[in-house]
Amino acid sequence: MAPLGGIRVLDLTNVLAGPFACHQLAHLGAEVIKVEAPGRGDLARQLGADPALNEALMGVSFLAQNAGKQSVTVNLKHEDGKALFRRLLATADVLVENFRPGVMERLGLGYEALRKDHPELIYCAISGFGQDGDWVRRPAYDQIIQGVSGAMSITGDGDSAPLRTGYPIADTIGGLTAAMAISAALNQRPRGTFIDVSMLESLLATMGWVVSNHLIAGVTPGPHGNENPTSAPSGTFRTATGPMNIAANKDAQWEALTDHLGLADLRDRAAYKTREDRKAHRDALRAELETVLMTRAAEDWAEELNAFGVPAGVILSVPEVLAAPQIAERGFLAEYDVPGLNPPVRLARTGVKLDGCAPSVTTPPPQLDQHGDDIWGALGLSPDEITALRESGAL
Repeated sequence: MAPLGGIRVLDLTNVLAGPFACHQLAHLGAEVIKVEAPGRGDLARQLGADPALNEALMGVSFLAQNAGKQSVTVNLKHEDGKALFRRLLATADVLVENFRPGVMERLGLGYEALRKDHPELIYCAISGFGQDGDWVRRPAYDQIIQGVSGAMSITGDGDSAPLRTGYPIADTIGGLTAAMAISAALNQRPRGTFIDVSMLESLLATMGWVVSNHLIAGVTPGPHGNENPTSAPSGTFRTATGPMNIAANKDAQWEALTDHLGLADLRDRAAYKTREDRKAHRDALRAELETVLMTRAAEDWAEELNAFGVPAGVILSVPEVLAAPQIAERGFLAEYDVPGLNPPVRLARTGVKLDGCAPSVTTPPPQLDQHGDDIWGALGLSPDEITALRESGAL
């Protein structure tokens, strides 16, 4: 399945938010060409837990979201490089960049300059705070956005908050927002639009209940640790083998849970009669439930509770979940032979299936400028011209 087949995307982005957006588009069938800086490329090529891969400009952070893309290098500060970039742009449908606001304009390659010759261009700019506003000039990384968005203030508990989420959630949500907007813009007729993606607003948009509880109900959001503030018993509970999650959010689930634990009498207590009562006394309720849960293994409880409709799950490590049959059976992981790397690289695909199939790409993450000769040759440049442009610093 390749719903974006025939679409060419120029990916001028670095590190995560932009590359992750284009990662989604590539898996959905778009031809994605990474346009990188000569010599160093995407900064993510030098980032990751394996120093040898970083040195080879194939860092784990780069490998994670660049499979299926092609790579060329262009010096956008060089006049010949700009001219060649414009020739390549004439073959593309979408341009994605995540420079600071104003950088592309200073290069003479901003949306208004490009749309004169390419009125149907879909231009997507991803930035920390958007293309205008009081904070437009501020630099931004994922952790900065997590902090100013309020997300850190509600993560953790009374002792640990504010706490950063364990992965770059602002970057990835910003990337997903960009991919969604680009996909929508491709359906517009006539095509041609400027997409302004703010990582801050993208993250806030996913905090709907938290934001609305404040805007509508006047509640100041706070950290609740592993407890679900909307219901009880719903959160993390101790067992004989470690913590597990139980979400008995409905009255029927609350009744089924207490029946199975042999604690049906709890339902007769005034402190636990209604959902609001249980929320108000959640700590005492958790202790009551744990007197039974602590007698057996989390895996056993999870299997039994799920069997009669009470959502429950053990808490897995990342290696444990990646090794789970559920992941293998749905084809979420893919394996690629990357030149110079041994063994093959295993990477995540996207979290979607189309007609029962997981969208996928067939080629590994590219070496820096791996496809330069082919792409520039397709534009009509001879090998001698390409060599001369490289020697001049344009490529």
